[in-house]
Amino acid sequence: MAPQFLMRRSLATVAAFMSLVALAAAQSPPARHYENRLTPISDPQPLLADHPDFVEPVRETRRFEAPAIVEDTDGDLNVRAWRFSYNARGIIEIPNRLRARETAVIVVHPWGIDDGQGWRTPQPAGAAFQCTPEKNLILNRHIGECVNPFLQQLRPHVGLILYSLPGKEDPIRKLMYRSFRGTPSDTDRSAGAKLLAAKLADFDYQGRGLPEVLELSADLPVVDYFRQFRGLDPSAPFNHAGFWELPVPVSRHIDVARQDVVIYDAEGYEPLKQFLRAQGIRHVLLTGYNTDMCFCKTTAGYDNLSPDFNVFLVGDATVATFPANPDPRFATNAAISFASLDHLVTQMSWIKPTSSAQSRTEQSRSK
Repeated sequence: MAPQFLMRRSLATVAAFMSLVALAAAQSPPARHYENRLTPISDPQPLLADHPDFVEPVRETRRFEAPAIVEDTDGDLNVRAWRFSYNARGIIEIPNRLRARETAVIVVHPWGIDDGQGWRTPQPAGAAFQCTPEKNLILNRHIGECVNPFLQQLRPHVGLILYSLPGKEDPIRKLMYRSFRGTPSDTDRSAGAKLLAAKLADFDYQGRGLPEVLELSADLPVVDYFRQFRGLDPSAPFNHAGFWELPVPVSRHIDVARQDVVIYDAEGYEPLKQFLRAQGIRHVLLTGYNTDMCFCKTTAGYDNLSPDFNVFLVGDATVATFPANPDPRFATNAAISFASLDHLVTQMSWIKPTSSAQSRTEQSRSK
């Protein structure tokens, strides 16, 4: 009897599993055949042209329109986007309609440096964020003029707004920001802000100056030169020991809301992926800094997110690093243009809640 009992139990288990598979299949929208029709666009206007101080407009004139990729039922967030294809010989523009409640806005590395909160670029030769105080001020201006208004516009509609910061959740930032683990009270936030100000004010931002003498060999003097005098060295002693252990805050130019979430790079991508999925997020509007580095390579960068979510790079809500240049226009253009080979790019003016989304927001505010 025992073998028969085991067989019946095994068959029951298989049947239950198949029922679950069938239920999941019934609940999932069916796959569709996408007609890759490319319709030429006559007299196309430059892309990313709203903020030319931060990104040089994209002026490719060979442009096409294709059918929507994302067409959510009850979609209430219009997101027009584009990508470049060498094989198609031009830029392809694509209208999309997303469910706003299943959409997150992520800001990569909006570091609060040289912004009055106390964390400063070490002197005379230290480096952080955009590496010099002057370049940091340009990014601070971009945060205040572009990213913060964009977040304020979308916050009533989207499911989540998140920021990524370096390190792990420490006692001070745990008091200041919501994370995967909890939401601090207003009293906690006030106490955390005071602790942050004291911690940052207490640090010595004076590091070592440039090396005055280098030892160069007769055979490989260029190798020796760059080994001893690098183009970027953000470590001690230039930055003073302990600089990167300080609790880096979100830029004061962003109005962080209580429900906004902070991501910590050192905790890795997997917790972020699981958190977004648990919140019902399918789409990500990605903004932040630096387009050619952190924006793609860190925990919340598009290299991690793109295999698991529908990612849209907001091309004028990001700024690239710009060594040897007084502004980031062409560096941001180049970084976004390369990314457009394998990712969809949008811009702030192309992301618009529908009238139904606006109506729902107004109704919720009146309650």
